Amino acid sequence: MFKKILIANRGEIACRVIKTARRMGIATVAVYSEADADALHIEMADEAVAIGGPASADSYLVIERVVQACKDTGAEAVHPGYGFLSENAAFAEALDAAGVAFIGPPVGAIQAMGDKIESKKLALKAGVSTVPGHTEAVSDPDEAVRIAQSIGYPVMLKASAGGGGKGMRLAWNDQEARDGLVSAMNEGRASFGDDRVFVEKFIEQPRHIEIQVLADKHGNTLYLGERECSIQRRHQKVLEEAPSPFLDAATRKAMGEQAVALAAAVDYCSAGTVEFIVDKDRNFYFLEMNTRLQVEHPVTELVTGLDLVELMLRVAAGERLPLSQADVTLTGWALEARVYAEDPERGFLPSTGRLVRYRAPQEGRADGVSVRVDAGVREGDEISIYYDPMIAKLITGGPTREAAIDGMRQALDGYLIRGLNHNLAFLSHLCAHPRFRSGDMSTNFIAEEYPDGLTDAHLAPADQRVFAAVAALIELRTDRRNRAVGGAASEQGTPHQLSVFLGVESPMEVALEVMEKEGADIARFDSGPDIHIASAWSPGQPMFEAVIDDAPHVFQVVPTDSGFILSYDGARIAAKVIERRLAPLMRLMPYKPPPDMSKFLVSPMPGLLVRVSVAEGQEVKAGEELAVVEAMKMENVMRAVQDGVVKVIHAAAGDSLAVDQKIVEFE
Repeated sequence: MFKKILIANRGEIACRVIKTARRMGIATVAVYSEADADALHIEMADEAVAIGGPASADSYLVIERVVQACKDTGAEAVHPGYGFLSENAAFAEALDAAGVAFIGPPVGAIQAMGDKIESKKLALKAGVSTVPGHTEAVSDPDEAVRIAQSIGYPVMLKASAGGGGKGMRLAWNDQEARDGLVSAMNEGRASFGDDRVFVEKFIEQPRHIEIQVLADKHGNTLYLGERECSIQRRHQKVLEEAPSPFLDAATRKAMGEQAVALAAAVDYCSAGTVEFIVDKDRNFYFLEMNTRLQVEHPVTELVTGLDLVELMLRVAAGERLPLSQADVTLTGWALEARVYAEDPERGFLPSTGRLVRYRAPQEGRADGVSVRVDAGVREGDEISIYYDPMIAKLITGGPTREAAIDGMRQALDGYLIRGLNHNLAFLSHLCAHPRFRSGDMSTNFIAEEYPDGLTDAHLAPADQRVFAAVAALIELRTDRRNRAVGGAASEQGTPHQLSVFLGVESPMEVALEVMEKEGADIARFDSGPDIHIASAWSPGQPMFEAVIDDAPHVFQVVPTDSGFILSYDGARIAAKVIERRLAPLMRLMPYKPPPDMSKFLVSPMPGLLVRVSVAEGQEVKAGEELAVVEAMKMENVMRAVQDGVVKVIHAAAGDSLAVDQKIVEFE
């Protein structure tokens, strides 16, 4: 076994590999860019080597610097994680030339499967079911249209070297095929140095289901069940689970055997994933093979009891797999949520900033449900523009799918993130969605159920009385603390007649009486049953943890100028508490709307302005391209929502934009 390995990655996956290596007694070397000089993976590793500037092209993607770091530290092998150089054949070759082992598959397998065009041809030859399409690269927009018309819309345009949702565009008509080809080529060139794009049929209402494979250097190849990854947006996964609630045993076996056949066809070894799309009749089609560890590998680990990183290390060291296909069993259910720095209320645009407050849920197992957090950050760290916006992965496991989902909802409520936008409320809402809970999903789920992202309608609490009761107690305890600081007597034990206004523009009034008592406070309403709340919350705490009518609850509390915002179980609402006798005056207070920005195109995220597609004085039509902003190597095309005339151009191509910075002003 290796004595020292280098992890050619950053963030949570670097920390993940370090944990297993440490358990196995293997020393670790971290590499880092200027942007990651204080990162957690550096602190965890035994050694750390600086390899360049903040941009990945100047650090994590520079093969020579990573290889030199191996030489300088005496690392015997390199684990690439995922992304960056993990599927780069030239990197594996350079390591081999330097006498350093690559903890992954052989170069030939990387080359064969890393090219989506060639991998599809190989899959056909190996007898694997594939999606109808054109297997040659396309570079001319008119040719893309002709091919799309021959296949039949809708079609998917994919960068041959793409991955992680980059370099992929869905087209429903000729214009989208033209535009999509250009964007896919640009993203492929920027992210992977390869602008080849191919076209294939888009399977409507598809499910994204992948098979985990594992192979050693002695001819043993296994499949470790499947992962359902259908809950995704912009071709990036959001929730993953194992097993799939859709597959039956026969389909699982057929998919697994085809995945093994494909791996064998390229003499694969190490961990890898064969991705399929599956239609409503359980017909499945090969998409691609990822020759690396997947982001969502923890759900497979939970249901199989295997450590995939450990097995990758052992295979790379020449050991045989310690199990056969008959030994692989799936026990219970596991769910993974990707916690992103993004704004679900603004179309899931990426967010950047510092983690002013950060507290992950407690890891461990209780009442049959396990909680695991794979993170590469800690409080005070910054989520920068240079890398993927994923903060962490939250994984829960339970004896049933329902138990795993309920465990996830509870863990999300207890996840504290302050300082930037995040998707915790969205993840909670997803887990509570009836369609998801029933297993009725496809890769279109988010587009269908959240076409405008997370809206006020989604965030409105189903039971306003519970939110009102919690808001009232928070206000009373805050007021009592303030009185005590000022030397006033405590009013604990006296009934309080209150009105809670929930919402901002047209707030709903909830009238109640609150009695603070030992053991559990009581909220009494004009109609309906009382609510009993037992909580040790005190002013200043960011979470209101309580037992409400014998059920545990965790509310997030964010103070505002006039009250606070409460979040719980995917719902969020502003609350203002006043004495009931003053409620008539509150109803007379006018609502001050935000400024009208309808005449401006503003940047929805921090990023680089790639181009401005209009000029001052130009007439534009609804749907016409106005500008393109790049953030985290993803091109975001902004289009006119209505006809108009351009008055002023406020920014130029090459400008670095802040959120809400003006780009175009209309007359």
